[in-house]
Amino acid sequence: MGIFIAESLKVVLVALKNGYKPISFLAEQRIVDTQLAELESLTSSESLRDTPVYTGDRELLASLTGYELTRGFLCAMHRPQLPTPEMLCEGRKRVAVLDGVVNSTNTGAIFRAATALGIEALLLTTTCCDPLNRRSVRVSMGTVFQMPWTYLPQDGKSASYIDKLKQLGFCTVALALSDKAMDIDDKRLKEIPRMAIIMGTEGDGLAKETIASCDYAAMIPMRRGVDSLNVAAAAAVAFWELRTI
Repeated sequence: MGIFIAESLKVVLVALKNGYKPISFLAEQRIVDTQLAELESLTSSESLRDTPVYTGDRELLASLTGYELTRGFLCAMHRPQLPTPEMLCEGRKRVAVLDGVVNSTNTGAIFRAATALGIEALLLTTTCCDPLNRRSVRVSMGTVFQMPWTYLPQDGKSASYIDKLKQLGFCTVALALSDKAMDIDDKRLKEIPRMAIIMGTEGDGLAKETIASCDYAAMIPMRRGVDSLNVAAAAAVAFWELRTI
């Protein structure tokens, strides 16, 4: 299943509260000095009592990790067993799909927006950035541990997962700059009972075949000659606008 690194005490606490299992902690000495009570509370529970805590000054930790710690606290954690798409989507009314989103900052921001704005699960193509990437986790402020997610099966065809979503009972809506795209506040979209909102990679967006395979295409109206928003910003707007009533 593998290992990943969570950064900052706040983020680690969110992970622990959501059932993630730690392997060891690495803390800058100033964190131990200023947040000793919280650390002691963290490691006093029976399940964490034997988890080692390593400490050192800022320079030592930077030499070990290869970069200066922003928050002075790291935790190595076990990766969870991911559910199947069928298990993840059962009973959900609003899910989002990330297709080839490769920037860790965008991935973390999308997870945070999805968690805050009513998305019930996230599905990712295997070409996406790892949501448990250290920076993605930090930008998400730990919401990556709260949001149910998994990977979609793919057979090499760009639109293959669309059929899977339809089989699971979702109406598929592509966020895309298309002549056939409706405005995202169109009332027809608001009436859809079960929806999968699909977003593409930074820059190029979704493949034409993927857009054509979806039930609808939707776009956020732009002003002053701006053609589009960053994918994370567009996701936040879409999640709010297309939320269940």
